[in-house]
Parts: sequence; C-alpha cells; structure tokens
Amino acid sequence: MIKRLAKCVREYKKTALLTPVFVIGEIVMEVIIPLLMADLIDNGITEGSMDYVVKMGVILLVCAVISMFFGCAAGRTCAVASAGFAKNLRHDMYYNVQNFSFSNIDKFSTASIVTRLTTDVNNVQMAFMMIIRIAVRSPMMLIFSFVFAFRINARLSCVFLIALPFLACVLMLIIRKAHPLFRKVFKTYDKLNAVVEENLRGVRVVKSYIRGDYEIDKFGKISQSIYKNFTKAEKTLAFNMPTMQICVYACTIIISWFGAKLIVDSGGTTLSTGELMSLFTYTVQILSSLMMLSMIFVMMTMARSSGERIVEILEESSDITDKTTAATTVKDGSIVFENVDFAYSRSAGKLCLDNVNIEIKSGETVGIIGGTGSSKSTFVQLIPRLYDVTKGSVKVGGVDVRDYELKALRNEVAMVLQKNVLFSGTVRDNLRWGKEDATDEEIKHVCELSQASEFIETFPDKYDTYIEQGGSNVSGGQKQRLCIARALLKKPKILILDDSTSAVDTKTDALIRKAFKEEIPDTTKIIIAQRIASVQDADKIIVMNDGRIAACGSHDELMKSSDIYREVYESQVRGGGENE
Repeated sequence: MIKRLAKCVREYKKTALLTPVFVIGEIVMEVIIPLLMADLIDNGITEGSMDYVVKMGVILLVCAVISMFFGCAAGRTCAVASAGFAKNLRHDMYYNVQNFSFSNIDKFSTASIVTRLTTDVNNVQMAFMMIIRIAVRSPMMLIFSFVFAFRINARLSCVFLIALPFLACVLMLIIRKAHPLFRKVFKTYDKLNAVVEENLRGVRVVKSYIRGDYEIDKFGKISQSIYKNFTKAEKTLAFNMPTMQICVYACTIIISWFGAKLIVDSGGTTLSTGELMSLFTYTVQILSSLMMLSMIFVMMTMARSSGERIVEILEESSDITDKTTAATTVKDGSIVFENVDFAYSRSAGKLCLDNVNIEIKSGETVGIIGGTGSSKSTFVQLIPRLYDVTKGSVKVGGVDVRDYELKALRNEVAMVLQKNVLFSGTVRDNLRWGKEDATDEEIKHVCELSQASEFIETFPDKYDTYIEQGGSNVSGGQKQRLCIARALLKKPKILILDDSTSAVDTKTDALIRKAFKEEIPDTTKIIIAQRIASVQDADKIIVMNDGRIAACGSHDELMKSSDIYREVYESQVRGGGENE
C-alpha cells in the first residue's frame, strides 16, 4: 500500500525530502538551547557575571531565530508537498476511474468513489504531512534529547527507559483496537453519501409522495451508526492522552526528587542547578515527542483504512483493454453475434444472454422488442464493447470487437442510453460531446433530424440556452431528442437507440424514424422500443425473451410465427382503441 501511494508524490519529491532536512535543523537548535541555558545559569547567574549572561543571551537569541527559520521553512515545504500529494492522488484515482469498464465500475458505488476522492484523500494527506514533518521531528527529538540527557546524568536518565516500553505497549493496544472501528466508519460513510445522493436525485419523487420524514429517518439511522462507531473509536484513542500525561508527570516528579537530592548531597559537584533545569527541559522534549508519536499513530490508524480504500481504486485495472495490434478502422456497420453467452459476473448462476446468434447487415434498421428483464439493453451494450462477452464473439464490420482499438470502435458506434444524461452547460456544449469541432450548421441539421430544433428555437437564447445538471430544466422528451441529436453528430456507422423515444409522442417518433430512413440510410440503426409502432417498419425485428432470441423477422412474418410478438401487438392495438 505504502509503495503504491508513494508513487503519487512525483514532482513534489524534492519538497517532501527538504522538509525533514529543515526539521533536523530545527531540532538541533532546540536541543542545544537547554545546554546553553544550563551554562548561563551555572557560569553566569550563579557566578554573578552579567557580561557572561549578556553574551549567552545573545547566543540563545541567535539559536532561537535559526530554529524559527528552520521551523517556518519546514512548515512551508510540508504544506506544499502534502497538498501536491493529495492533488496527485485525486488525479490518479479520477483518471483510473475514467478507464474503468462497466464491470469495474459495478464493483464500486458512486458514493464510495466520492468518499474515497474526498474524505479518504484528506485523511491520507494529513498522515503524509505528519510523516514528513512530525514523524521525523518526534524520533529525532527523542534521540537527541535522550543522548544529551544521558550526557548530563546517566542514572537520572534511566527513568526514561522504564517509561518508554510502557507507553509503547499501551499505544499498540490502542491502535489494534481502533483500526477496525475506523475501517467500519469509512464504509458507513459510503452508505451515508449514497443515501444523500439518492435523496437529492429523487427529490421530486420524495416531495410528491411526501416521504421527507422517511428519508430524514433513514439518514438519521446511518448518521447515528457513524456517531456510535466514531465515538467508540475515539473513546479507545482517548486513553492515549492520560497515559502520556501520567508518564510526563511521573518522570518530572522522579527527576525533581532524585535531582534535588543529588545536588544537596554532592554540593553541586555531581549535578548542578543548571543541569537539573536542562534535564527538566529534556524530560518535556522526550515525553512531548512521545505524545507527538502517539498522535502520529492515531492519524496512521485512521489513514491506514483510507489508504487501503484509495489503493483499491488505484490498483483496479480495466478488464477491457486494447490489443497491441488492434484494428483502427471499422469497415462498415454490419454486426454478427456468434454463440454469445454473457453474465455480468463470473460467479453468476444464470446467464443474461444465452446462445445468441444473429446477423445484421450494414445499413439495416433493426427493432428489438421484449419484456422487462429480457436483456435487450445487455444485448446492445456488447456491440460498443461496454462489456466483454463471457463466451462466443461479437463482430462489427467483420472483425471481433475485442480486436478493435476501443476509441476507434466507439467512435463508430453512437449509443443513446436508456437513462438520458445531459451535462451542465449550453445546448451547444452538450451536443458537441458528439463532435467537438462541430459547426453551427451541423448542430442545427442533427437537431432537425431528431426533431429537437422545434423546441430549441422557442428558447430565448436558442442554442446558447443553459442546461442544468442532469437536464433538470428540460422535459423528458426534449432530453431524449437532444441525446439523439448528440449521437447523430458523431456520424456513426451504427446508431443504437435504447428505448430513447419512449418520452416523445407517436407523431414525433414517426418523424424521427422517417428522418433516419431518408438522411442516414447507410447507418445501421438498432432501436429498442416498448411500442410496436416504433419498430413496425424495421427491416427486421428481434423478439427477446429471458436472454434468448425468441423470434426474428419482419412485422408481417412475426405476426404469423411469434405468439409473444402477436400478443404485444394486439394488446397495444386494443389498448389504443379503447383510449380513442
């Protein structure tokens, strides 16, 4: 884990390495100052030499200024290195997520990824900051102070040898108990974010069904769970401070008692007053270093859980990759499914697609009909290789999709998903997702084909109208038509509409299909629909049932040969007649 996270330091390595250098300079000055003070007390104040006091005072001031300089420099380099490290972590995680296949994304929830990019990165950033500064300062201060204390009086300094093992044992017990609790807390954070995200996305449904109290109660339960686990973890960590204070006070009392006794018994020959004062300073430095070390261990306990979760994202590699000799050109829009089996998980007990065989010629219009859960969307998602087949092969333009360069394949396959997604920005910005350098004429043309121009022209700012996040300020039908226009702008060899005209009226639906037939006759068009009318004029219609192709043919052929298709048709015609 540490090795993987360390790779994210990169260009901030020099700054990170400078921090310990400045810290060591600060420590050297801080451990020299008590010795100079002891000398000032014994040879200046006790001897009554004012000149010596002034001389030592100036030296002490210089040492303090140098220590302050090193401290400020260490603080600056530490802040730059830790902030840069966090920036690189977010960058690497986000870029890796962009490379994930759908199956990789399925392993992590959206809320979990957001938590890892924010809370977890902040925890690791704080830990890194403490490592390059406090984790260097504390042990170095401990060692230097220990050495100087032993130089003054080895017998009195032995008290530290008793305190240190005791503190180490207590810290290990605290960390061992707290780490699992913090890991549990961060997993609960994922659930909390998921509840908030779900509530905000479905706020209109929540309000229309007056379920605000239910959502508040659901949020409260998860929030209470975090509170309980965090409180439990913090209670465990709370033993750290009193243990440290007991050691500090105990060591101070012992050194005071035996130090004073030594001064009195030896008349100041074995231990002087100045040296005893220095020992007090070193006692505080040694034990405060231990306190800082304990703080580091506490932070590490929290950061360890966060670090593990970050590394999970960083080390997750996409299971859909390009071959070294991948094809870069798609010849045409022909599609062939050969003995295709597919399951979303290798351990799944049931196949989503079972022994699918179908051939679609380039330029054909193909309709797909089937009940909910019949794997219609799964079928089309294999064409642009959003998922890889479990068995068999899918060929586009006569080449297995696994032999194409992903970018080349997906540039030739435009897909309007079941969930229409628009991004914050103008209408023009959203459409240019299909083609970045599209001209205004091209944009207007595809909007005319998708029947989107009729409502865009009614907007005051027309194509410069701002679309809110998720397209919340346009209707469902308008959103669908904009998404179709965006797909058409790619000028693809294959166009897939996954139930993408469900929110438009039948007249508009017919106009869209007519425009497709007249304007893009060479593009293979696959239309998933619930309405028979949307696919009735297709060259062939595929009827799917329980992950299999139950029937395939034209409308007239299916009316004779397929019971499923005939039942759907009759129910829709009868339903339409009753409504009329």
